[in-house]
Amino acid sequence: MNFPLYIARRIYGDEGDRRKVSRPAIRIATIGVAIGLAVMIVTVAVVLGFKHTIRDKVVGFGSHIQIQNSLAVTPVTDHNICLDDTLMQALADVQGIRHVARYTMAQGILKTDDDFLGVTLKGVGPEYDTAFLNDCLVEGQLPQFCDTATNYPLVVSKTMADKLRLSCGDRVFAYFVGDEDVRTRRFTISAIYQTNMKRFDDLVCITDLYVAQKLNGWHGDQCTGGELLVDDFDRLQQTQRRVLALLRDTVDRQGNRLAPQAITDIYPQVFSWLELLDINVWIILALMVAVAGFTMVSGLLIIILERTQTIGILKALGARNASVRHTFLWFAVFIIGRGLLWGNIVGIAVVLLQEYTGFVKLDAQTYYVSQAPMELSLPLVLLLNVATLFISVLVLIVPSYLASRVHPARSMRYE
Repeated sequence: MNFPLYIARRIYGDEGDRRKVSRPAIRIATIGVAIGLAVMIVTVAVVLGFKHTIRDKVVGFGSHIQIQNSLAVTPVTDHNICLDDTLMQALADVQGIRHVARYTMAQGILKTDDDFLGVTLKGVGPEYDTAFLNDCLVEGQLPQFCDTATNYPLVVSKTMADKLRLSCGDRVFAYFVGDEDVRTRRFTISAIYQTNMKRFDDLVCITDLYVAQKLNGWHGDQCTGGELLVDDFDRLQQTQRRVLALLRDTVDRQGNRLAPQAITDIYPQVFSWLELLDINVWIILALMVAVAGFTMVSGLLIIILERTQTIGILKALGARNASVRHTFLWFAVFIIGRGLLWGNIVGIAVVLLQEYTGFVKLDAQTYYVSQAPMELSLPLVLLLNVATLFISVLVLIVPSYLASRVHPARSMRYE
């Protein structure tokens, strides 16, 4: 039988014995632990949700890995590659790759009777993964993208539609400047998307791969590049190395050398900024653990002072100093456990409430999202609970030694 645990359980379970200072001290310590854990859960959920939401938006327009001509220095370039079915299948067979698609870029100007706007036209084929665009649609329906013919569909952003006063079904002229001429095309607005990412919403329109190829004067399997989606973003670098190994000794039918580029290298500013959020998380976690530890130390000291007579009786009955210390550490574990329970309830409730109702709104132009994103990770919640319990008990070891300094004879007269 664990004697310290038994005594701590009896003391903690005796409601009538919680008197004077002990009752508010225990409540304050419990609330401190609960608030600290709840804030940590919400903080981690917000940062995870924000990072993954922004990452998914960037990947939605640029994929995880782009295959381009090794001579290309910008996403919009005259250096094309030939991405035939054989090469696409070879890329799809690389371990870690789940999807391969072609794309072609062209630059032009959209013009209405009242205004005009410079845009980047992205042509995609029937194999293009439209899941991201479907999630971002605010009006209309995506067309069936084609690489052999076209009805000149166009998917524009809400920013463009507002500037040019366009809506689904409207027709708009687009002008493309070539080496010797200006080419005019008339598109029909099929759908309108919104990502709240200014770098995409201000520039990128989506149309058929066939249209972009013809505007660039390309034919057949010629395109700007290929987009690869990976199974696991955390293994992006390893997958990129496998693709590089495949392409190192590979040239297309035009003799072009191909180079893979990860999305983290294409948009380094975005991903560096997202990594900085981790520093904020660690600072908040440290502060919250410090708050929980401080309240527990204060509460334990108060409880030890008020339990001086109990300590003296235990020592008079033969209890060793270690047993007395363990008794109060077990007592602290009960308090921490109750605080963790309420912290989990409050923290998870706030996360779920925000996830399903979105009651916390944000300025989309500043934060790229219209409401605070939340992502609840149960393994991380469990880790936060274990870490909070461990650190709180650890900081209580030194204060618990005060109990062993109580003299039995003097404690009998202590009031």
